Amino acid sequence: MASKIPRTVKAVDTNQLLQLDAEAVACGLNRHHGVEWLTKYADPTATHYLHPALVHRLDHRPEHSPHWRCMLLLIVRGGGQVFSLLDVLPASFDSLPENLNAETKKEIIHKLNYEGLPTQAEWDDHNG
Repeated sequence: MASKIPRTVKAVDTNQLLQLDAEAVACGLNRHHGVEWLTKYADPTATHYLHPALVHRLDHRPEHSPHWRCMLLLIVRGGGQVFSLLDVLPASFDSLPENLNAETKKEIIHKLNYEGLPTQAEWDDHNG
């Protein structure tokens, strides 16, 4: 399995996000939200964005290593934007369509890195 991280951003709808999160839980990956949390708080009509940030390995889960630790721009109910992380298997990430133009990808990466979005934990403290 390749360990070179893709330098891209992919858009996912809430159903795809729920599937990726459930897969992370089932595989014992560290970064996930839990389907119950996402069902309760993620905007069901929104588009969310995944940007692989680093290669992550689990010695106790070699069958799921390496995988991508993705920065996630999560849209919550009410339209708020939250920064979070989600571990995604490479094959699952690769199967997502490349449907964003270069400018949109650049904007999403800038937002994730520099715009001071609240983290999921911070958002939970104020809204959960």
